[in-house]
Amino acid sequence: MRLELFRMERMQSLHWHRVDYDLSESGVLPLTVAEIFGNGTDPAALLHTPLGYPLSEGSEELRRRIAAFYPGASTENVTVVNGGSEANHLALWALAEPGTRVALMVPNYMQGWGLGRHFAGRVDVLPLRLGKARWELDHAALARAVTRKTRVVMVCNPDNPTGSVLDEDEMAAVVAAARRVGAWILADEIYRGAELAGEEPTASFWGRYSRVAVTGGLSKAFGLPGLRIGWVVAPPKLVETVWRRHDYTTLTPGMLSDRLAAAVMEPANRGRILARTRAIVRGQWPRLEAWLRRHEAHFRWVAPQAGAIAFAKLRARGSSAALVERIRREQSVLLVPGEMLGAGRGIRFGFGYDIERTLAGLARVEAALEA
Repeated sequence: MRLELFRMERMQSLHWHRVDYDLSESGVLPLTVAEIFGNGTDPAALLHTPLGYPLSEGSEELRRRIAAFYPGASTENVTVVNGGSEANHLALWALAEPGTRVALMVPNYMQGWGLGRHFAGRVDVLPLRLGKARWELDHAALARAVTRKTRVVMVCNPDNPTGSVLDEDEMAAVVAAARRVGAWILADEIYRGAELAGEEPTASFWGRYSRVAVTGGLSKAFGLPGLRIGWVVAPPKLVETVWRRHDYTTLTPGMLSDRLAAAVMEPANRGRILARTRAIVRGQWPRLEAWLRRHEAHFRWVAPQAGAIAFAKLRARGSSAALVERIRREQSVLLVPGEMLGAGRGIRFGFGYDIERTLAGLARVEAALEA
């Protein structure tokens, strides 16, 4: 089957280095190599690293430390790949068979939409609804979306673009729906650890059901997209299947990335880095929310629960994709429209980078909104 255009990624690839203000980013201000080694280790030691092939599944040390982030997991449940996107790609390739269906939670990062249609043939929508305090699971839609032909139920938790987090009842409902038809749950948890309240990471789907695969990585909550480290946590047989497919894509992670990721995932270091991320999102969200409040005539939103992203629905009629394109062309500000996220009319705002530059970019957006 033909692979359709991944509209959001194509837009970002074309424009993100060519605008004055990029507000399409969904992570936090990246760490430097020196900041990774905050425990006193000299980063100069990396200069002596032989740049050969690392283990294709990731080093034993890295996989052990990733496993420790998921209660009950061990190294045999982990394989390391190049970024969360490759993790999702390989997991869907392993799970979604031709003639089956994928049930995809939306709004979402729409990689699952394109790949689900490519590998399975059909994707059914499992929508979140904008409630009074957060985006909520539509239980009736869940029952309709998960059928006897469903092979994979794919969720993003915490969610991109809304920043919502499924509560325990909602997670139990997803598990029950998947168990009812023997489907797999594929949980993209790459924003886990970037919560706006509390000190514990968002509860994982790992361990709730025998057919669960979790994807994660260092790009979002950890602020290290340049390392291109992602992973799949799954039962050993599925891990082996994903690993075999990795032989056909990028083969291995990079040697330096493996070494640096192992340092990041050392438990004390991991806690320090995620605390930094939580401080960023907690300190900067009120600044964005204050801007949104000044423009309540244009937007309807709820506060995100995790991540450096917020989604605001447009009150006015018309295409948000057209509005975002006009803002890019006339104001040199890049945003993500809801149509590229399965969300209808609305805009995703990233607020995890330099907040003063973010607000300067939003000042330009005001002109387009008033027009």
